[in-house]
Amino acid sequence: MAELAPRTAVLKMAPYSPPTGGRAGKLRLDFNENTVGCSPGVLECLAKWLNADRLTIYPEYVEARKEIAAFFGVAEDQLLLSNGTDEAIQVLINTYVDDDAEVLLLRPSYAMYRFYAELAGGAIRETNYHSGDLSFPIEELLAAITPGTRAILIANPNNPTGTAVSLDAIERILSQASNAAVLIDEAYFEFCGITALPLVARYPNLFVSRTFSKVYGMAAMRMGCVFSQARNVAYMHKAQSPYSVNMLAAVAARAAIRDTDYIRRYVDEALAARQMICDGFGAMGIGYFPSQANFVLFRAGNRAIEVRDKLREKGVLIRDRSYELPGCVRVTVGTREQAQRFLGALKEIW
Repeated sequence: MAELAPRTAVLKMAPYSPPTGGRAGKLRLDFNENTVGCSPGVLECLAKWLNADRLTIYPEYVEARKEIAAFFGVAEDQLLLSNGTDEAIQVLINTYVDDDAEVLLLRPSYAMYRFYAELAGGAIRETNYHSGDLSFPIEELLAAITPGTRAILIANPNNPTGTAVSLDAIERILSQASNAAVLIDEAYFEFCGITALPLVARYPNLFVSRTFSKVYGMAAMRMGCVFSQARNVAYMHKAQSPYSVNMLAAVAARAAIRDTDYIRRYVDEALAARQMICDGFGAMGIGYFPSQANFVLFRAGNRAIEVRDKLREKGVLIRDRSYELPGCVRVTVGTREQAQRFLGALKEIW
């Protein structure tokens, strides 16, 4: 019997294999997660809500959609709940990108943009971040936009560089790429403060995504959302599985957004830890890139993998990025106490 062949797009894709094994019990500064846990209110809410009867029912999103939309200041029909930001990216691509349609990406950036664009059979074109300071290449990206561009996917701030793009630049992109769905992925918004969300009403090609995996400390729940004009959201609903969002995730998200004090305290702590790490790098003579996210990219030269592995032996996990940015390693900032532990371990092996 002949071997069953997958689609050509799948054959051409490189597999994505995140290094997630063996992380328990270590200081997790490798995946930009919340390093202290979600709001206690989330756990309390889940404990009260969870029972055997409720687990027999397919998810219902009416109350979650209403409360989350109100929190973000949008109409309910401008919000799509998603199974993490990853599903938001996938649904946007499935809704707007045909085979061989042009998709513009930045490089380096979040791997799932390329993953879903390739899976859909899109024609990917990439624009590099500026090599010196990893700043956003606005002029180069604008020059890459053509009438055939169907999607532009931008992380703001960007992962792994930590650099951000201004609202003025985003508006220039939206105006020039009127035929394209432009996604501004704001996974790290709380650490930066720049949001394109107020622009949704003015630009029918704008999509803004948020996640509950970072500042809210719910990466295991896989909860996200995307905002756009109502017409776009209606189209995306058609391309989305009706029950892709776990009911527990929807309940947890409602509890998470209510605890604004927790979020404020956590962000303040993370920003202080970010400054501590940058100061530590400066004192040690280690080059780094100023960040507007909850991580810092630093230069380890030809020791990048060695530094990662030696820190792992000390129970501290960081992420090697030298495969796309030679000599660079990324560290999540965590808390000040965790930052101090990281810097102490780094000094021992540096």
